[in-house]
Amino acid sequence: MFLLLAGLGGGLALGGSLRARAQAGQDQEAANIAKEVKEAPLRYMKNGEKPDSTGDGPYPATKRQVDGPPDLVAYYPRDLAALGDRKMPIYIFGNGACSNDGASSRQHLLEIASYGYLAIAPGGIYSGPAVKMTPKSFSEHRDRTRAVQLGEAINWAVAVNKNPESPFHGRIDTAHIAMSGYSCGGIQALKYAGDSRITTFVIMNSGLLDKSTPEMGEMAGDKGLLDRITVPILYVLGGKQDIAYPNGTDDFKRITKVPAAVISTDVTHQGTYNEPNGGRAARAVVAWLNWRLRGDQNAAKWFVGPKCRLCSDPAWTVERRNF
Repeated sequence: MFLLLAGLGGGLALGGSLRARAQAGQDQEAANIAKEVKEAPLRYMKNGEKPDSTGDGPYPATKRQVDGPPDLVAYYPRDLAALGDRKMPIYIFGNGACSNDGASSRQHLLEIASYGYLAIAPGGIYSGPAVKMTPKSFSEHRDRTRAVQLGEAINWAVAVNKNPESPFHGRIDTAHIAMSGYSCGGIQALKYAGDSRITTFVIMNSGLLDKSTPEMGEMAGDKGLLDRITVPILYVLGGKQDIAYPNGTDDFKRITKVPAAVISTDVTHQGTYNEPNGGRAARAVVAWLNWRLRGDQNAAKWFVGPKCRLCSDPAWTVERRNF
């Protein structure tokens, strides 16, 4: 539901019939963007009426507004004692449209948390079954976060892990952190390329804009950022009708020195964030996190080998490098 709202994948030097095809492609992209602009507010409100999932992992999850500052929404197992000695790796998530609605992808984040992760999104709880939403309120929350807030979320997690008065005291694995985000939030996440705290990236329905697109606030980010990535990275895209598809696949082509994958399923730019338990994209992300943050070799089978689980699933296309 959250848009890149920019011309994507343009700027190719083409001649003759190739130029005509490029123009047709750009026209289709413009039509896709216009469709998203029209449909996003109503879809946002409809999704907001759905009850929260608890995830299908072993630890039913919940969410709460963190006592700020900073303004954050935390997602975690409802019964922390059920974790026993198991600690929670951290999943930082930049919201679509760089919104400050930290509940806008709540089904996805609850699913991640149900597998024993601490997921954190910037902002407050401005959507959900108990929240009054209007097209105006949807618009008011857009473009209200900054990339620096994702780093503040890491700092908060480190602090509460050390605080003996916090329910999270000693329960967080601060050495294993995934930096993620949806659309504009994915670009915010990429701005942490080279940050030594990050163990892996998960970039969803997103990618850095090319030079033909004017820089726009939080959407600005040079492709040179990709050269600073030193850890494994996963792109999750919504098929060729996803307005971020050209950018995400272009990013992947440029990342040549670290383990990288791009997986895509035909769900458009809206993804599966608001399906119960976050839909199939969330399940794939859980597998990546279990592999990259916990070293789970069964989870690695989702991505590794000619007969990997996603490779054998007709709902997905998969490209990999340096595995």
